[in-house]
Amino acid sequence: MSVKSRLGAMMFLEYAIWGSWAPVLSAYLQNNLGFTGAQLGVIFSLLPLATIVSPFLGGQFADRWFPTQKVIAALSLVGGIILILIANITAFGPMMWLMLLYCLVYAPTLALTNSIAMVNLRSSEKEFGAIRVWGTIGWIAAGWALTGWRFAARSPEGIAMKGDVLILAGVFSLVMGALSFFLPHTPPQKEGTRPWAFLEALKMFKDKNFLVFAVISFVVATELQFYYVLTSPFLTSDVIGVSQRSIGAVMTIAQFAEIFVMAFMLSWALKTFGMRRTLTLGILAWPIRYIIFVIGQPSWLVIGSLALHGFCYVFFFTAAYIYVDSIAPKDIRHSAQGLIATIILGFGNFVGSLFCGWIQDLFTTTATTAAGEAVRTINWRGAFLVPTVLTLVCLVVFVAFFREKREAAPQAAV
Repeated sequence: MSVKSRLGAMMFLEYAIWGSWAPVLSAYLQNNLGFTGAQLGVIFSLLPLATIVSPFLGGQFADRWFPTQKVIAALSLVGGIILILIANITAFGPMMWLMLLYCLVYAPTLALTNSIAMVNLRSSEKEFGAIRVWGTIGWIAAGWALTGWRFAARSPEGIAMKGDVLILAGVFSLVMGALSFFLPHTPPQKEGTRPWAFLEALKMFKDKNFLVFAVISFVVATELQFYYVLTSPFLTSDVIGVSQRSIGAVMTIAQFAEIFVMAFMLSWALKTFGMRRTLTLGILAWPIRYIIFVIGQPSWLVIGSLALHGFCYVFFFTAAYIYVDSIAPKDIRHSAQGLIATIILGFGNFVGSLFCGWIQDLFTTTATTAAGEAVRTINWRGAFLVPTVLTLVCLVVFVAFFREKREAAPQAAV
C-alpha cells in the first residue's frame, strides 16, 4: 500500500469511530434512555474537555519521545475496549465517567492523525484535502452501517440493540489500532532545541492574526455543538418527522457534501481566494444553515440544508488545520495541531456542549396531560436563533480584524 493509501485508510477509520456515535448518540440518550438536555450537554462536553489536555500530551509524545504511528495505535486499541464497555451502561453517572476516560484516550488522535498526514505529504495545502476526505467517507459509512443494522434488527425501539452506536464505534476503533502499526514510520523530531514542544506552540499567540483566528475559531466551535447535539433530536421531533431508524443515514447528507467540497473545492478555493477569503466563506455558511433551521419549514429544505455543513466544516475547520500547518515551525507541528485542536475541539466544543444543552432546556416547556404524563415541548426556533446571531457576529469580526500573512514553513518530504 502506498503512503497516501495508508493515510487515507487511517482517516477513514478515525472518523468512522467518531461518526458512529457523534451525530446520533443524543437521540439514543434522549429518546431511549430518557436523558435531559443538561445531561446531553455534559456527555457531549466530555470529548471537548479531554481535548483541552490530551492533544498537548499526545503532541509532546509524538514530537519528542515516540513514533507517531505507535502512539495512535495504542490509544485506538484502548479506546475500542472502553467504548464496548460503555455500550452496556444505561445510567448517567457511570456512563459519564467511562465516557470521560474514553475521550481522554481518543482526543489526542484527532490532532495526531492530521499531523502524521501533513508530515508525510510533500504539500499539505495541495494534498491534505484528498487525504482528509476519506475521513468524511468513513463518517458516512458509519452512519449507513448503523442504519442498515437497525433496519435489519426490526426493533420497535428503532435501535438494533442497547448501545449499538457505541459498539459500532468500538469495533472501528479496534480495527484502527491494528492498522496504525502499518502507517508511515514517523519518528519524533530531534532538531528541536527545547524539550517542551507544546510550550513553544503557545508562542504562536504572539502573532495578532493568529490570535484573532484562534478567538474566532473558539466561538464558531461553540456553535458547532448546536449541530452535533441538537440537530438529531430536532430532525426526529414532530417538527421535521425523521424516523429514529433512518436518522443515521439522513445525517450523512452533511458528509456527502463534505466529500464534494473537500475533494473538488477546497484546494481550488485556497488557490483562487487565498486562506482569508476561504475561511470567511466557511464562517458565512454557518448562519445561513441556522437561519433555515429557525424557519423550520418545509421539512425538505431543513433536511437539504444539512449539505451546507460541507462548506461550514471544510472551508473553516479543515482550512484552519492547513493554515496552522503552514505557519508552524517544523519541529513543533504535532504540538501546533494539538494547540488548534485544543481551541476548537477542546475549549470551543466544551463550552458549546454545555451552552447548547442549557439553551435547549431554556427553550423547553413541560406540560402535564390529562393522564398525568409529563410532555416536554422544545421551541426549536428560539434555540437555533442563538447560534444564528453568534455566527453572524463572528463573520463581521473576522472580516474586520484578520489579515492573511503567509509564512513559508519548510515542508517535510517523504
